[in-house]
Amino acid sequence: MILNCIAVDDEPLALGLVSSFIEQTPFLNLVGRFSSAVDALKAIHSQKIDVLFLDIQMPDLNGIELARVLDNSKANKPRIIFTTAYNQFALEGYKVDALDYLLKPFNYEEFLHAATKALNYAELVEKSNAPAAAAAPVAGVAEERIEDEYLFLKVEYQLVRIALNDILYIEGLKDYVKVWLKSAEKPILSLTSLKSLEEKLPSKKFMRVHRSFIVSLDKINSITRNALQIGKVNITVGDQYKEAFSQFLSKWV
Repeated sequence: MILNCIAVDDEPLALGLVSSFIEQTPFLNLVGRFSSAVDALKAIHSQKIDVLFLDIQMPDLNGIELARVLDNSKANKPRIIFTTAYNQFALEGYKVDALDYLLKPFNYEEFLHAATKALNYAELVEKSNAPAAAAAPVAGVAEERIEDEYLFLKVEYQLVRIALNDILYIEGLKDYVKVWLKSAEKPILSLTSLKSLEEKLPSKKFMRVHRSFIVSLDKINSITRNALQIGKVNITVGDQYKEAFSQFLSKWV
């Protein structure tokens, strides 16, 4: 697999270094280099770009702002690897779903490690899409069974595959979620919203029962009028979710 890349940096030496790193990496293809984020944005919208090596501190439009523009306007946006001399932007980089964060000055080994993450991500996405495409001519039940086995979550700067049958419940915390698993004592923390996960999870297996909780229906141990228990954890059923939860219960009681 070859990834099309763009390098963006207003410092000529830094731009030259990143460009040379890209050119000597076998699975990367340099299709453009820009000293302006505005010029890079035009190129991104005119061709398929897989990876964007992006400086943050730039005039006119900085790297964080460009990442936000791409997040709002482009469905198949390139994955971003920030290249910056300022570590205080790390959290912002995480919030715009950056794949990695290279702190200047970095060497080729560090660059290659970040680039390999991009390659692994692209291969993972390709594999996750392949079964669904192969299953398209098959009956809907078979397709659903393939798609409902797992999901992918952004954890720090990597994509983590989580088996759906391992999930106990999911707790929402503003911009983050905690995914509690039966196979681990500590939850997985991911920068995403509970609403986003609710849309991705199969409704036959998961239900939102509170503005802060989604539960795995087959992991429920006991139920009272206004709450349910999973393991040793009691979760209140919110008022706006009681009707849907009652309908679920009516199938089993």
